[in-house]
Order: sequence, then structure tokens, then C-alpha cells
Amino acid sequence: MEYHNPVLLRETVNGLAIKSDGVYVDVTFGGGGHSREILERLGADGKLFAFDQDADALINTIQDERFTLIHENFRFIKRFLRFHGIKKVDGILGDFGVSSHQFDVAERGFSTRFEADLDMRMNQHGELSAYHVINDYDESDLRKVLLVYGELRNAPKLARAIVEGREEAPIKTSVRLKELLQSFLPRHKEHKILAQIYQAIRIEVNQEIEVLKEFLLQTQDLLTEGGRISLISYHSLEDRLVKRFIRGGMFEGEPEKDVYGNVSVPFKKVGGLIVPSAEEVKMNNRARSAKLRIAERI
Repeated sequence: MEYHNPVLLRETVNGLAIKSDGVYVDVTFGGGGHSREILERLGADGKLFAFDQDADALINTIQDERFTLIHENFRFIKRFLRFHGIKKVDGILGDFGVSSHQFDVAERGFSTRFEADLDMRMNQHGELSAYHVINDYDESDLRKVLLVYGELRNAPKLARAIVEGREEAPIKTSVRLKELLQSFLPRHKEHKILAQIYQAIRIEVNQEIEVLKEFLLQTQDLLTEGGRISLISYHSLEDRLVKRFIRGGMFEGEPEKDVYGNVSVPFKKVGGLIVPSAEEVKMNNRARSAKLRIAERI
């Protein structure tokens, strides 16, 4: 089972400023590339915990007494670290979005390249699938998903086409969905728009925005003073949340000022935005939209 090379490998791990005896968390284990790099830099007394809700990732587990793989969604990071006796950590790494493996396995339904049943569940035991979103959501909810998560201006027309299509027969496959929406997919933009539609459905299925918010808020309590987060996002919705959280410890509005006009925030930004080099993008096309942000707990 092949997993591709992780994006921004050294930059992301460098961002953690690893201490040899520190405790670290990789919340998106996948193929284990980032975790292996962290372990290379840890000493005998260091510890690394990793999270992945996808059962396919378990085959990549690392046989190292310093390493623990937790088969859970990282929205539960604090709960499961406490189960393992960990209350504070020195750094947390996150490489969000869909893994290359999930894109490449046709039956998972993540990729626009393959004919597949509508699924898109990162946790294969999850109850909500793409089939349910497409066939069971009412038109207004579908419109909202496509508009907010896909950033599609013609979301109302797309939602209407889906609802009209499923009245004839349930929409079970990616091919049928594409056929129904073909008139909204001009040839020069077909892949881009289809990718936005898939992104919207996938985010809804996996509750990715809610999960990210829950996770980020927990990092404040988990990190020691001087501990770091090193986070890669792949689309503007994720990156915007990470950026706002680092800047003010919240997702909307501005942090409150005290009577002297000072702002108390949990993090300070470390360096600027980091994106892959042209060489890395050439070697791994999926790296092209990656954005890395690093911050330190104050």
C-alpha cells in the first residue's frame, strides 16, 4: 500500500524546534513520513504520539518504543493523550486534507479521476457518506454546503440539478453525479469546478471545519510554554482558520484589549508563510496548494 512523500517534510518538522527529550504529536499520521522524521530527531527519552482515523493508515505503524499510534480523529486529541498519561506536549504537527493514498484508492471516492460509489469518508466506519449528503440533504442545505465549502457561486443551480436528478433515481456513483452536473462544467474549467464540488462534499462528510476548530482550541491547553504548532493547510477555508487562530486565538473578530490597549493572545507567529518550492511541486503536484504556518505558545 503506497503512501506518497509528505509535503514540506523538513520545513514542517524544523518548525517544531524539536528537543531530544520532548513529547510531540503528529495528528495526521497517514504514511508516517512526518512521524519518522520527528523520531529521527528525538533522543531515547523523547516521545511521539500520532493520530489517524483511517484504518488504512494502521499498516504504516512504526515499531519504536518511543512511538504510539492512536486510531482516532484528532478532534479528540486532549482526551486520548490524557488516556496515555500526557497532559502537556512540546509540539504538534498537522498536515490537513486528504492523503495521497486516499486520493489514489478509487473505491474511497475522493478523486474525480475514478468511477466510484459516493463515499468520501476518512473514517470508514463513519455514518455520514457522500451518498447521504447528495441524496438526503434538502436543497437549501446542499446549496449551503456547495457555497460555503466549495466556494461555488452557482451553488443554487448545482443544488437544484442534484435534487432534480435524484428524483428520477438515487445518485450512487461519481459518474452519475458528473453526468447530472455536466452542463455546469465547461471544458476549460471542468476539473477545477469538479474538484470544488468534491471538496465541498468531502468537508461536509468529514466535518473538517468543525474538527479543525475543535483541535486548534485544544492546542492552547496542551502546549507547554514555548511549545509549537506546525500546520499545513491545502485550501483557503483551512488556512484562514489557522491564520486567524495564530493571530488572535479565535476564528472571528478581534481579541479584546485591556485598559492599556494590550492584547493577550496564546500564540506568536514564527516566521512567515511557507510554501513548497517549484522543485517540490514538480515532483509532487499535490504540494502546489500547501501552506505551512508555524506558531509558538506564549
